[in-house]
Amino acid sequence: MATYTIYHNPRCSKSRQTLALLEEHGVSPRVIEYLKAPPSQDELVVLQQKLNLPIADMLRSKEKEFSQAGLNEPEVSDDIIRKALTEHPILLERPIVTCGDKALIGRPPENVLALL
Repeated sequence: MATYTIYHNPRCSKSRQTLALLEEHGVSPRVIEYLKAPPSQDELVVLQQKLNLPIADMLRSKEKEFSQAGLNEPEVSDDIIRKALTEHPILLERPIVTCGDKALIGRPPENVLALL
């Protein structure tokens, strides 16, 4: 049986909806509350590979920490973004669901159905 993981923020409605949707489809994912246990820079590299997205697409640009970390500057390197994400996990787009070597962002929550 496939192992699913959700990078979850229980205060986020989309994250809660995505978790509920997975459970409705019989999936009991491993839940990582990433604000309490932020992914390391190495884990972010793996997540980025699974998402097959630029690291910048994993950011929540409307959070105040985005500009405070200087991420609104042109030509910010991937290393700076990964460092900012480990220091300010609130910047990580949520929720992210992984299964094997694939991952999707649950915005909208129905996106993750492609992993089932």
